[in-house]
Amino acid sequence: MTRLILTSSDSAGGCLLGAGVGDIVIPLGFRFVWDALPSDAKLEAMLGPGSLDHFPQHRLGEFHPKEVGPLDLCERCESVQLWFDPTPNAQLMLVQLLDCLGSRENIVSKLTLFQADVDIGGQRPERLSEWKPVGVKIRNEHLEVASVALQAYRQPTPQRWVDVLDKDIKVLPQLRQTVLELLEELPMPATGLGATEMRMLELIAAGDATPFDVFPGHQKRNTRRVFDYWEVGLLLDGLAGGRSPAVAGLDGGPFTDEMHADKSRLARYKQSKLSLTTLGQAVLAGTEDFSRHNPVHRWWGGTELTNDNLWRWAPANRTLIAP
Repeated sequence: MTRLILTSSDSAGGCLLGAGVGDIVIPLGFRFVWDALPSDAKLEAMLGPGSLDHFPQHRLGEFHPKEVGPLDLCERCESVQLWFDPTPNAQLMLVQLLDCLGSRENIVSKLTLFQADVDIGGQRPERLSEWKPVGVKIRNEHLEVASVALQAYRQPTPQRWVDVLDKDIKVLPQLRQTVLELLEELPMPATGLGATEMRMLELIAAGDATPFDVFPGHQKRNTRRVFDYWEVGLLLDGLAGGRSPAVAGLDGGPFTDEMHADKSRLARYKQSKLSLTTLGQAVLAGTEDFSRHNPVHRWWGGTELTNDNLWRWAPANRTLIAP
């Protein structure tokens, strides 16, 4: 029996390969927290034939010919395990995947969810028995909750995403925390910045901070976990650039592949000594709104956030504020 594992990151895939729990381990690694969401058709293409042509062919076992994708493997393998991290993007990936597979009854009958409450890629494979989550067969209630969450996240406003908090979604045990963490990345009422940006300002205000001191990560002071390395780099660019920067001292940017390929620029970036501008100090104090001084244009799920369409979230009383 061929055991297929679909998981949420390359590091998780490496851990599970090392633990030997599956015959084929495919890390998906899609990002759903930054750019505009892919259409249903594009998502199908991301999972469909040819989407694994870049994947090491020896890792596909007997299914090594080209023009294969995760959906093909789900059809052909006898067992399909879903090992997912608790982070928000991984949970969005999970609901997208369950929604995509939900109409394929022959695949659903094979699905077992292993929902981790720790970062899988940070675990030691040889200690699998200590951290391995309990496997749960996917049932209709999982598919229904995934569909509700996905449709809510795709809406052009965050209103239906807030409504998910009032629903019984415990069959996906990490989803409620995901709903809250994503809402916290909407602009706050007084500052116009989300939780990750505000945490970066706090760490810079504490003094003697370089860029990577304020990035989230394992055992870092910034414990926010919605955005990845590249996305946080762009957030910091936004705070340090624009018409009225909140952060001063950032050198070597912008945060691009080109910067990382240039050793001199990357070194300057790493050594930058960051400080708050007058505006940054006022934003951190809650007396100025960053969005009133700078243009805003980014995606939050299906919501296109701009200065004229700036939905805000008040975390203290869990209130969504319309533009």
